[in-house]
Amino acid sequence: MNTTRLYKIGSAALICVMMSSVGCSDDFLTQPPRASLTVGSFPSTEQDAVLATNAIYNITRTWQIATGGFPLLDMMADDAVKGSNPTDGIAISVYDKFEHTASEGSTERWYKTLYEAVRRTNLVINEVPSIEMDAALQDRLIGEARYLRAYFYADLVRGFGAVPMVTVTEPSLDLGRTEVDVILNEIIYPDLEFAISILPERSEYPAEELGRATRGAALSLLARVKLYYGEYEDVRDLTDQVISSGEYDLVDDYAEVFISTNEHNEESIFEISALPDNFANGGNQYGNTQGVRGTPNKGWGFCRPAYVWIDEMQDNVDPRLDPTVLFLNEVIDGITIRGDGSTPDTTRENGAIVEIECYNQKVWFPGTDSRESFGHNRRIIRYADVLLMHAEALNELGQSAAALPYVNQIRERARGGDSNTLPDITTTDQADLRAAIAEERYYELALEGLRYWDLVRTDRAEEVLGPLGFIRGKHELFPIPQSEIDISEGRIDQNPGY
Repeated sequence: MNTTRLYKIGSAALICVMMSSVGCSDDFLTQPPRASLTVGSFPSTEQDAVLATNAIYNITRTWQIATGGFPLLDMMADDAVKGSNPTDGIAISVYDKFEHTASEGSTERWYKTLYEAVRRTNLVINEVPSIEMDAALQDRLIGEARYLRAYFYADLVRGFGAVPMVTVTEPSLDLGRTEVDVILNEIIYPDLEFAISILPERSEYPAEELGRATRGAALSLLARVKLYYGEYEDVRDLTDQVISSGEYDLVDDYAEVFISTNEHNEESIFEISALPDNFANGGNQYGNTQGVRGTPNKGWGFCRPAYVWIDEMQDNVDPRLDPTVLFLNEVIDGITIRGDGSTPDTTRENGAIVEIECYNQKVWFPGTDSRESFGHNRRIIRYADVLLMHAEALNELGQSAAALPYVNQIRERARGGDSNTLPDITTTDQADLRAAIAEERYYELALEGLRYWDLVRTDRAEEVLGPLGFIRGKHELFPIPQSEIDISEGRIDQNPGY
């Protein structure tokens, strides 16, 4: 793929846009694409502006946007393994062992799709301001686009480090890498600060518009980015605004956080909507990729919960285990999980269990057809994460006692009224509480793509993942796709170690 194709689709290409007119009563995010519009005079009307913005949301459902189609971030952490049949997905098994290279296709797909997404945001950010239209709607759409651009760039810099910075739809073809600090301070932080200033609160959207970016989503994403770079005072202040807004709360029962009948619940701060069919008809393959393999035929069965994580949850008698893991012979929604006959039920090494056939229940969608798994709504930011970020920031700022109520809210919800399990954390020793909060994130947010980055940002990746193959100074970043290095003719260099 050449640089032109990386940053732009081209003036003669088609932009697939999602569908709805302003005021449509259906959920704007779960309607299938209904139009293709050529670049050039588009967007030029208020309706075009809505369509162009919806097209950005549309790309969040594509298979490639989630680390190239597979949940690599979970596979590379210690809460999940590759999964599926041992003979399937050989190409991605290298991530499980930290043997991946710059030529593997998943990384390339992820990188390129993120830039396709960035281009869609730039189209709205640069062109919509000149359209004669309702001013409030215009500002909101630009705010949504800037939120999403920050979201995509946050993935790029966290995943690849310094990357080309593109803010126009027709960029120069000789771009090189831009330092992370520059992208943070010129794109990610300003975009999110603008979104915070302009976007409505969740409660200001009608039900059919839930899924659009909100002020709470922008505050939470900015807190997440700043947490990654250790800016704890800002994290504390940002998460405090989310908490004090009264817009969000924990779902009473952890088992109901991810179920299909509780989408866009009070805990969901940013969520990607989907319909139970293929992408062209509004689906998101994220759940299908991880769905039960075999009987029922819900998907490919990748990203299996790791046995070491299961074992720890069982030792702790943690009630979050059952809502997170689908075990063989378990019955859910009246369906018995039989699994894949060609996949070993139990895998042992030197007599010890290292893996069992099981599946990620957080992506379960009712039914027995693999297409139905496309209907899973992927939860990107949850209020539980905000509470834990707030607790971590307070603790790192020396306010350990003040942090306790926030982490204990998570444990209280998890134990579901059972006073004999998951007692409140009481330590105010900073180091001990730091470890307790990290452990709580490990259990609460398992299989949600956060554990790997938590280990990297807290400098524990080598300690925890070293036995799996992690190398300090290399695996904190993914490799820049070799195809991009080749086509750049030296303007883009490779990350260390690859």
